[in-house]
Amino acid sequence: MENRERIVKKITVVTIILNVLLAIIKVAAGIISNSSAIIADGVHSFSDVVSTIVAYIGIKISVKEEDENHPYGHEKFEPVLSKILAMVLFITAFGIIAKGYDNFRYKEIEITSNLALYAAVVSIGVKEWMYHYTIKASKQIKSSILKADAWHHRSDALSSIGAFIGIFGAKMGYPILEPIATMIIGLLIIKVGLSIYMQSIRELTDTAADSETIHEIEKLVLSVDGVERIDLLKTRTHGNRLYVDLEISVDGNLPLFQSHAIAENAHDLLEKELEIIKHCMIHVNPI
Repeated sequence: MENRERIVKKITVVTIILNVLLAIIKVAAGIISNSSAIIADGVHSFSDVVSTIVAYIGIKISVKEEDENHPYGHEKFEPVLSKILAMVLFITAFGIIAKGYDNFRYKEIEITSNLALYAAVVSIGVKEWMYHYTIKASKQIKSSILKADAWHHRSDALSSIGAFIGIFGAKMGYPILEPIATMIIGLLIIKVGLSIYMQSIRELTDTAADSETIHEIEKLVLSVDGVERIDLLKTRTHGNRLYVDLEISVDGNLPLFQSHAIAENAHDLLEKELEIIKHCMIHVNPI
């Protein structure tokens, strides 16, 4: 648990520093160049700071041990805060779309400097690196909220590509492309926010494990000496972890302590081999 929190703390510090620097650079370049697209992209980078802080808070709470009020643990705080993160993205996106639409209807955009182009190129490179840096850690510690934060970084890289195209088009004499790019950036952020929101819903509503994990559970249980068959297998997500309920059949003529030992062997094997499993409950049926 401590190692998980340490990894996230390191990522939080690195990504916040880079996002603040990027946001300042992009907003300043957008103001100087008269580019609403790169300003919107800068705002997106500021929203990444919020998402990273939310991710850190979510993971810090989720690693807390069970207590009297939360006997099943605190893992579900991750998806709860993921929903908040999604709402922050929605608010940011609608503001960006409104700004782009305003420019589309009422203003003739003239890009006055190449700074906006340079800022977009820098952003694409840095944000793509941040995506790979964060997604690697999310896989290492199996964190859904950190995965959402990684995709937030990638969405920023993609929005920077859109900003670059819009700004370049405006420089080439097609100013209409600049506010169009701004609105596309907003729609892209909405898409990412919706994905994060739906993932949090799945983690809060006891959704079953994926078919690959279920197949692996079945294979491990049936490999245990004395297990004749699996009568019932239920799984439910609990934040970034998994609960498993099993009914297995064993020889009905075995003494109780031997039947119990078989179930215990299956229990220990599952929790050892599949780190995603938080707890496994096994009921024994005589055959």
